Amino acid sequence: MSTQDAARLLVRTLEAEGVEYVFGIPGEENIHFVDALNDSPIRYILVRHEQGAAFMAEIYGRLTGKAGVASATLGPGAINLQLGVADATTNSTPVVAISAQVGLDRIYKESHQIVDLVSLFRPITKWSELAPRAEALPEMVRKAFKTAQTERPGAVYLAIPEDVESAEVPASLGPLPVNVVRAQEPSAAQIARAADVLALARRPVVLAGHGATRARASDALVYFSERLGLPVATTFNGKGVFPDDHRNALGAVGFMRHDYVNFGFDEADVLIAVGYELQEFDPVKINPNADKKIIHIHQSPAEVDDHYPVEVGIQGDISRSLRALADSVHRRFDLTGTDRPPAPAHRHSTDELRSTDRPPAPAHHHPTDELRSTGQRIRQMLQEELAEGATEDGHPLSPRRIVADVRAAMGRSDIVLADTGAVKMWMARMYPTYEPNTLLVSNGLSSMGFSVPGAIAAKLAHPDRRVLAATGDGAFLMNSQELETAVRENIPITVLIWDDSAYGLIEWKMDLDLGRSSNIRFGNPDFVRYAESFGARGYRVESAAELLPTLRKALADDAVSVITVPVDYSHNLQLTDKLGDLTGPF
Repeated sequence: MSTQDAARLLVRTLEAEGVEYVFGIPGEENIHFVDALNDSPIRYILVRHEQGAAFMAEIYGRLTGKAGVASATLGPGAINLQLGVADATTNSTPVVAISAQVGLDRIYKESHQIVDLVSLFRPITKWSELAPRAEALPEMVRKAFKTAQTERPGAVYLAIPEDVESAEVPASLGPLPVNVVRAQEPSAAQIARAADVLALARRPVVLAGHGATRARASDALVYFSERLGLPVATTFNGKGVFPDDHRNALGAVGFMRHDYVNFGFDEADVLIAVGYELQEFDPVKINPNADKKIIHIHQSPAEVDDHYPVEVGIQGDISRSLRALADSVHRRFDLTGTDRPPAPAHRHSTDELRSTDRPPAPAHHHPTDELRSTGQRIRQMLQEELAEGATEDGHPLSPRRIVADVRAAMGRSDIVLADTGAVKMWMARMYPTYEPNTLLVSNGLSSMGFSVPGAIAAKLAHPDRRVLAATGDGAFLMNSQELETAVRENIPITVLIWDDSAYGLIEWKMDLDLGRSSNIRFGNPDFVRYAESFGARGYRVESAAELLPTLRKALADDAVSVITVPVDYSHNLQLTDKLGDLTGPF
């Protein structure tokens, strides 16, 4: 009987799943697997820390919808994967993490590097298991990818003992056929119930989350908003799923204080939550009295929360649900003969791309004049902030100036990864987005250090787009070693370091809650020389006027570039003080 080694069988199963990259570091116990990849079209991306491998797999999975694959050896290598794995699960992103494990001949006893990895990964994954024999690999790999990629997506973990990896199996054994789970049709009864709620609503508002992005529901969301005349806000993770330059856009919710966008929810009586997940944003901030009726539209059921009382849940394909609900509301008014206002004279260019000759919304179902006025004022205030920021010429630079210049340098479809910290707060709040997944943050686990390795994966997923990692100096040094990976693998990315020699978001929070801060300051290396030591290009911004041309030069170069810009975070408290004085409606 002809045979094949199990490592080659494992690679064949990954090929069958459409895997393009494996991010990892080899170890003694998985050398057969790493060697077998040499004869595969799958590209092995050797990283400098397993945490970086997991973050790369996560961002690849987030941008493509296909599970990213991270690989490590047993013990410490596998444990180092855990932060990125947990980040992926809490951010609803498909990842398959594979590590070696000690052989079955000694796994049952105390021995060198033995750790119960399956138990360690179980709380942070959708599925965690050990391969008990080589013949089980086809089934287990298929289950891993199916589980990771099915809504809600997340990470899975597979441990492969070293004697399983090196075993011989029949040559006839091969990958299982890939079956794709399709989202179901929405229930007609639930659509009708939701239409009843909307028919009585006076001030409905839409909140779109990460699930709408994953479901590629942007077009349907624009259709829904236009057909019913409804304003749309997004979560930080949902930014871009509804274009910020659309006339019905409210912006993003998720800031630490009651922001402009929150005023759009204060007077709302019905919230239409589209692909929203509680890990993205605490609903108490927009439904503090738990008195708003909620229509939950998603591919998975809603989490239970006192401030998220679901009146109607529509589970199924999000785009089909939105279109069916919009059309159902319109049919009701067709039957009753309700008068409708004339179509608006002006359509935004985005609308023209996505809709033609749609009937305008029923007259009494439009948001009230106050709500429309509030939405317009919210957009105007955010636009004014960005415009004012573009003229601020102080040094160190104001956060608003940095956000404005990044927006000016990046194209509509280019990708920015905003690392966790004050950078995320400023970017997610102010950076306008026009397409899904063009501003990536971690809002599930809010892990620091994901942006540099994540930028590498983003460029691999979309080589035709420019990719920028916007990161604080604290987050940068957590995984800055991956600059070497980018240089070695010839993956051009730009890293923009917001330099304040402190953990700026923690200082902000301490100053707000305690009136003082402590244990947040540190020293930094010379970031320009540091970048150059890896073979990357380094730039230091010496004045506000230098930032935009430096960004444009770095982004245009086919190289790995690091830009360090000093930031003045005294603007943090100025912003929260200003927001604390605001009242609405405006």
